[in-house]
Amino acid sequence: MKPFDSNYKKRTQKDYSLSLKLQIVQEIEQGLLTTTGALNKYGIQAASTVRTWLKKYGNFDYQYSIQQGMSKTPEQRILELEQQVKLLEKQKNRA
Repeated sequence: MKPFDSNYKKRTQKDYSLSLKLQIVQEIEQGLLTTTGALNKYGIQAASTVRTWLKKYGNFDYQYSIQQGMSKTPEQRILELEQQVKLLEKQKNRA
């Protein structure tokens, strides 16, 4: 059994001022800090806290963000376009 560690600190929920939140968001958006850097610099417990502040107070519109997937190879793009052409030809013949 381990002896009692006197350095143990119970984790508690912290309340952060609006000015601190805005300062952190501004520093991240200006590229002065990363999310992880903000956690370390200001002693914030969870990255999700900072991400929530970025969504709430930041300038980036997360609602309209586009997920970038893997780019398609030229062969995949050609096949995709050929399928679109066939679909359009079928629709044209029906009309």
